[in-house]
Amino acid sequence: MLRNALIVAVAILATACANRPESIRASHVSHEKFTHLDCTQLNTKMTDTRADLEKYSKMQDSKANGDAFGVFLLGIPFSKLSGDHEGDVARLKGEVEALDTAQIKGKCKSV
Repeated sequence: MLRNALIVAVAILATACANRPESIRASHVSHEKFTHLDCTQLNTKMTDTRADLEKYSKMQDSKANGDAFGVFLLGIPFSKLSGDHEGDVARLKGEVEALDTAQIKGKCKSV
């Protein structure tokens, strides 16, 4: 009985933990948002967006590691107290996809 309750509690806490960046799906961002940019501007925007994605992914990974540590020690996922960066990672992944599409449609890169 106690073992089953512990398993259920761990499962509930595990689902409350911050997601790893690689498991976060991209938000929809329309490529039309970037159609006014020329190829040089698109390349620059892509470089900047990928750098931001890497930064926020590292921050999200840190939150996920903190949650694992917090749940192990105290049974509390810390990101639920301080927030995480899942929304930023999803948005930036969506922007990378949209920029990629804008580059293809603008004939800035070969398919």
